[in-house]
Amino acid sequence: MPLHVPPAPAPALRSVLAALGSPTAVREAPTPALRSIQGPLSPELPLPVHVLDRVVPSGSAPYTRLAGWRFLIRSGDRAVAAADTRLTPDGWVFSHFFEGPYIGSTERALRQAEAMGSPFQPRLLSVPELYMLTLWLHREIDADASAGTLQPTDVLVPLAPAPPGIAAHRPHQVADLVPLLTLRLSPEPLFDSPAA
Repeated sequence: MPLHVPPAPAPALRSVLAALGSPTAVREAPTPALRSIQGPLSPELPLPVHVLDRVVPSGSAPYTRLAGWRFLIRSGDRAVAAADTRLTPDGWVFSHFFEGPYIGSTERALRQAEAMGSPFQPRLLSVPELYMLTLWLHREIDADASAGTLQPTDVLVPLAPAPPGIAAHRPHQVADLVPLLTLRLSPEPLFDSPAA
């Protein structure tokens, strides 16, 4: 398999397993699909979630920060929800369950990545300025999953729903997509300047 999924920190996995075993955590989650499942649930495909806090023009490698780990929650052969964990001063803890379009879109992007045939370390990259989430395919498959430097040849696959003007599930090298993101954030003039 060309995807080299990094192992999640053991405390992060334990916190998700504990939440799945807690009837209160599952019942109070805003995830009808998770509450309606009768069979066993399992956390799979842990992906580190990095955040690109500020999109800046090219010239230096965009730096990200690790915000947590996301696990797809499976029932049988399909993902029905996801669980996020976050790092606190006391270690990794369960954050919340959720469902929605990013679950299926993540699975689709992972299948796309496997079909590319190149070895990648999959991660998720959130771009809050654009309300955007991408599958980040890092080329250094043995890299520390918490390291956060985007390489120009890494591949980003925008997940659906993507921001206007950016096609979901169209892979881009970082060197090509970051300038596009910069343009999306550039303020447009409200009025034309009067002629002198």
